[in-house]
Amino acid sequence: MRDGAAVQHGVSFEAYLALEATSDARHEWLDGVVYDMAGGTLDHSGLCAAVIAALSNGLAGRPCRVFTSDARVRVLATGLVTYPDASVACGRVERDPKDANTLVNPVVLVEVLSDSTEDWDRGGKFAHYRRIPSLRDYLIVSQREPLIEHHVRNDNGTWTMREHGPGDVVSLTGVPVRVAVDDVYRNPLAE
Repeated sequence: MRDGAAVQHGVSFEAYLALEATSDARHEWLDGVVYDMAGGTLDHSGLCAAVIAALSNGLAGRPCRVFTSDARVRVLATGLVTYPDASVACGRVERDPKDANTLVNPVVLVEVLSDSTEDWDRGGKFAHYRRIPSLRDYLIVSQREPLIEHHVRNDNGTWTMREHGPGDVVSLTGVPVRVAVDDVYRNPLAE
């Protein structure tokens, strides 16, 4: 189950969408419960931007689109609605039947870890993400060290995880993109 603080219970998906339309903060929604999403740090934001830049550069000229954390994603099989740090959709963008601003067919999802979300991003959220039929790659980006975990959907539907550190390159399977770990962590913030 979700670890974050529940804000409201018994909220329909439609009521959740109305809340999101008027709120300055972002929330996740699952089974009628609205959860606060953690605020970001400068390190978090910089890592998100670096990954998005690498994905955007690698997909230039291809029929794919990279989205920031402003893009809402829904797992139709479980109902989870969340805002990944980055997502990629290729071909026709499929939208939630109840909300044209919610993506349902990402091929790549990215989460940059924070202390408050790490367990959820690695565990429960990833369990939901695995239920997205189009998803091929899930990247978990560490803030503590130069490390990207690459979860790959195999042809038989199972998932394999590979860790990539300094000097490594992450080769995505859902899109023809290679992300150099050193590029993502090139400009760390001064302590």
